[in-house]
Amino acid sequence: PDAIVAPLFAAIDDWSRDGEDVWAVADRARLAAVRADRASAAARYFAEHAEEWDAIRSLHVPESAVEQTILGMLSDARIGHMVDIGTGTGRMIELIGDRASSAIGIDRSPEMLRVARVKLAEARLTQAELRQGDMYALPLADGAADLVILHQVLHFAQHPAAAIAECARLLGPGGRLLIVDFASHDLEDLRTRDAHVRLGFGDDQISAWFVAGGVGLDRVEELVGDALTVKCWLGVRGHATQLKAVS
Repeated sequence: PDAIVAPLFAAIDDWSRDGEDVWAVADRARLAAVRADRASAAARYFAEHAEEWDAIRSLHVPESAVEQTILGMLSDARIGHMVDIGTGTGRMIELIGDRASSAIGIDRSPEMLRVARVKLAEARLTQAELRQGDMYALPLADGAADLVILHQVLHFAQHPAAAIAECARLLGPGGRLLIVDFASHDLEDLRTRDAHVRLGFGDDQISAWFVAGGVGLDRVEELVGDALTVKCWLGVRGHATQLKAVS
């Protein structure tokens, strides 16, 4: 497929131009091909499972328990401008969008966005908007959001640190970043079965990526399942001299 062979041809072109060691070029090409193949696999997975996506997310830890935890972490305060990255079927907007003055859901998958449009129309969330976009290059201005959510998205990311940095860019002072994902685990079959790129994350990883983006880790919640644990990390962006210390 083009997505797999294109990196190889590009690497060969580079080699012919600058005389780089052929084995280094080949290694880089193989890495690029693997990443392209994984991205293609993830896109196919989302397209094939858009209709049952909410049920799939509930297989490891009941989604009702995760959602109650999210609501508790965000409290009952008004949200302001909300951005849901990798919105999928729009469930996070459906859950808390009525507390936001505006809500934007962004996803790369047209199939997911079609499902989300139907659901949000049925929920009559007229302040919600859906856009197709890339989590590494979000179509929004710096400081445009009061709340950014990555709900069960980061484990699909080839470059999670870059994804978090892009989310942090959207936050104004006092803005919040909520990441919901799996704790570190060793279930390798999720890579092939469910197109996962990362096998969960540790608190130290998330904390370091938050701090790099000017976000202080404020709260962590954990929901233990049979095989996997879901974690919720909430960060707050401060002024440069007022970032909250990370424990």
